[in-house]
Amino acid sequence: MPTSTARFGIWALVHGSRAALQDPDEPYDASWSRNKALVLEAERLGYDSVLVAQHTINPHQPELDQLEAWTASAAFAALTERIEIITAIKPYLYHPVVLAKMAQQIEHISGGRFAINLVNAWNRPELERAGIGFAEHDARYAYGREWITVVDALLRGERTRFHGEHFNIDDYLLRPADPFRSRPRIYVGGESEPARQLVADKGDVWFINGQPLDDVQKLIAEVAARPRPGALPEPLRFGLSAFVIARETDEAAQQHLAHLFDLAAKDTPLRQQQKANIDPKAVMFQTFAQTPRVGSNGGTAAGLVGSYDTVAQRIAAFHRSGIELFMLQFQPFEADMRGFAAHVIPRVKALSA
Repeated sequence: MPTSTARFGIWALVHGSRAALQDPDEPYDASWSRNKALVLEAERLGYDSVLVAQHTINPHQPELDQLEAWTASAAFAALTERIEIITAIKPYLYHPVVLAKMAQQIEHISGGRFAINLVNAWNRPELERAGIGFAEHDARYAYGREWITVVDALLRGERTRFHGEHFNIDDYLLRPADPFRSRPRIYVGGESEPARQLVADKGDVWFINGQPLDDVQKLIAEVAARPRPGALPEPLRFGLSAFVIARETDEAAQQHLAHLFDLAAKDTPLRQQQKANIDPKAVMFQTFAQTPRVGSNGGTAAGLVGSYDTVAQRIAAFHRSGIELFMLQFQPFEADMRGFAAHVIPRVKALSA
């Protein structure tokens, strides 16, 4: 059972629309100005978190715009007052002492509202074209485990010594220490065996990609049963990514879903190009292939498509199963984000009460 009320977050539009890139009702726009307005409005509407995915080049097509996650997150931290800012990081792109200092600084700017989302990369060109190289799946997780071990210690204000296969840290100390808590929260994504063990050992929240309730319940039960180290006394918490279509009626929601499927079909050449860049061992893409969907990170596979009452009831069922944070996508994003805040969040709160 969850230990808190349901929380709701949004995905920043770091690489434009989430379901279909050629939508006349939502022209492609991944600009800073749009994302700034989006996050500020989400905070005003009562959303609890924003997830800023990290890509240096657009994963759909390199010629398309791509928001830079960490500089944008520092700006979000300065501009907002309440919303949690969760920023993704691919360990190969930053040395851990540099990234820890950046995270520490954004934690101070935000007043204790910052979090890291550790992801271990799936998009080959982003690393290969930079000359960094794209290691085999389990090797990336071994690297990420060493990396987050160093970052965790530094964020706790500890004098850090670490000697491993990839890093040799000798008596490193970062100041000023975190005055708000022991360290920023660490979210971990990924569903492979190395990812599950990593989140049990090092994470505070496991981000699960959108998929049906029965599958999510099994994932939560399996990972929640794993032992936690003494440095992480609190139980592991769980978040879910989902694309939402909520309308007055189930029929209207299904009509919009069909419309988005038609629009997404226009992106097939780009999706095929993206598929060629994906690590075939990435479990999330194996899972995605099993269910038709729109949206990224599982999208509509979670089943949050229907009337306001239907969507609220399904969210309540996920929440009873252990999901505390729902990280949401919409299209058209701004309009549906407003509709969800006005019509679905109050219904979920009523069901929880």
